[in-house]
Amino acid sequence: MARLRAGVIGAGSWAVASHIPNLAQRSDEVELVGVARPDRELLDWVANEFGFRVASTDYREILDQQLDVCIVSSPNRFHYEHARAAMEAGAHVLVEKPFTVDPAEAWDLVRTAERLDRHLLLALGWNYKPMVRRAKELVEQGGGFGEVEHIMIDMSSAARGLLAAGQPYEAGSSVATARPETYTDPAVSGGGYAQAQLSHALGMAFWLAGDVRASEAFAFMSAPLEAPVELHDAISFRLSNGGVATVSGSSCHLGYDGNKHLLSVRIVGSEGMLSVDVGRELVYWYQDGGHEVRLDLDDHAGDYDCDGPVHTLVDLALGMDVRNCSPGHVGARAVEVTEAAYRSARTGEVARIANS
Repeated sequence: MARLRAGVIGAGSWAVASHIPNLAQRSDEVELVGVARPDRELLDWVANEFGFRVASTDYREILDQQLDVCIVSSPNRFHYEHARAAMEAGAHVLVEKPFTVDPAEAWDLVRTAERLDRHLLLALGWNYKPMVRRAKELVEQGGGFGEVEHIMIDMSSAARGLLAAGQPYEAGSSVATARPETYTDPAVSGGGYAQAQLSHALGMAFWLAGDVRASEAFAFMSAPLEAPVELHDAISFRLSNGGVATVSGSSCHLGYDGNKHLLSVRIVGSEGMLSVDVGRELVYWYQDGGHEVRLDLDDHAGDYDCDGPVHTLVDLALGMDVRNCSPGHVGARAVEVTEAAYRSARTGEVARIANS
């Protein structure tokens, strides 16, 4: 059987530390064909390190290689252009979070994937962790939440140096680092903590909550230390069904034990309630009528990795019956919240969300 032809557009810190090594683990099924990055010296290093046959500063040359799968991990502003072009060229696509900066572009990618019958995934690693997948199963087996009435999201992670000064993120590659403007220039990143980290939290919350979308948002944001983008977010948003939600995001200091992140999601519905806390390894599901489940989890069940999305991309491209736990529509709903939050923070008013 011929191997899948794989390409990577945007070989920065996290792609080199996680996405490409995960592709390389599937060497019996995947051939590393092409990689794109704008600076030639680091591009050549990545190509030589992993054995890509084609290395180009122009992503179009990578898409000319008749790829079966493509990972888009370029700066946020380019996700839409690169992901759409990759699908149009015939590839199944994994997009780094945040999905896009513009909600209209996010929904266009969802429609493009449907039109072309391509698999479209987001790099939301927590969605694939066994504890989070089990939480999703508990909700589905219990018949759902009924009407989702309230969502509460709280996240704090050590992104302060990255966002305030463009310092390399410690979990990424120390060699193929991202350019500082990838995170610190709003014209490229779309913003700060909400884009870099809350996209994880919103992506997990919307996947767990099911078919709900935001209709309007109000936000306060702060940028201490004269940071070029915001380090802290306080967002409230209304759901299209009338429910309400809150999101608290904080770029904290280094020092939390190991690969731990403070991230919790609580969803309250008319017929059930779910709490998922990856920092404290907690999954609790309660149904109206008294049925409750609390999972027995080990101390590292919530540790972050992004292995699941890459392996699922490969499995889906091979025709395997596996679940996409981070589909495009989840990312599009998250983008709606973050884009409205930035508009609200700029104007001091509630920002309404168009029905794309």
